Amino acid sequence: MAHESPTFSPLYRQIRNLIVQALESGEWQPGQSIPSEQELALRFGVSQGTVRKAIDELAAENILIRRQGKGTFVSTHQDPRAVFRFLRLKAINGGPVLPKSMPLECMRGKAGQEAARNLGIEPGSQIFIVRRILKFEGKPVVIDEMYLPADVFQGLAIEQLKEWQGSLYSLFESRFGVRMVRATEKIRAVAAERAVAEVLGVAENTPLLSVERVAYSYGDKPVEWRRGLYSTADHFYINELS
Repeated sequence: MAHESPTFSPLYRQIRNLIVQALESGEWQPGQSIPSEQELALRFGVSQGTVRKAIDELAAENILIRRQGKGTFVSTHQDPRAVFRFLRLKAINGGPVLPKSMPLECMRGKAGQEAARNLGIEPGSQIFIVRRILKFEGKPVVIDEMYLPADVFQGLAIEQLKEWQGSLYSLFESRFGVRMVRATEKIRAVAAERAVAEVLGVAENTPLLSVERVAYSYGDKPVEWRRGLYSTADHFYINELS
């Protein structure tokens, strides 16, 4: 009788996962420093080299940030350098991209099949549906529709969205303890329907980018499903490949 071979992960990967578990539990908050490599090596009973390799991987994933002479810190959406990490639009003329979020709606609903699948929840689960416009230099460029699990974002209201001055992800981090650490996107071209065209100030049937995103928190937990329509008359979508 054949026996299934167990799957082993490298020791540094196991330490990486233990650090992520500590982050997920809130032991170290966004923006805070984590213990030194020496302290973590003692805590986990491994060499400093193993801890260093685990931290290197987390730094490459933008979950942790190394600061020369200061230590290693938990990444935060409050960091000005990270505010637009998930926004891939750049101005064609090379000018700065400083969007202003204009929330339109925040309402409760029940997850349909598609939302449930993308958020990893049961169909019919309570969700928040948020709609907003992103304006660049006063001009509407993006229409977003976001689906958020209600149990994760308890108390979310349109007033919060309108009053908040930073990015939505910094709001989610500050008020709800939810940090987005990675996202996947699907992009395709679509024609602008009349209602969308009017909002974006383009002609009906103008080509738009349809960008569908699932954002994940620690432990690869999906916490946002977003569908956006992008006008690229004055902007382009950029993706850095490495």
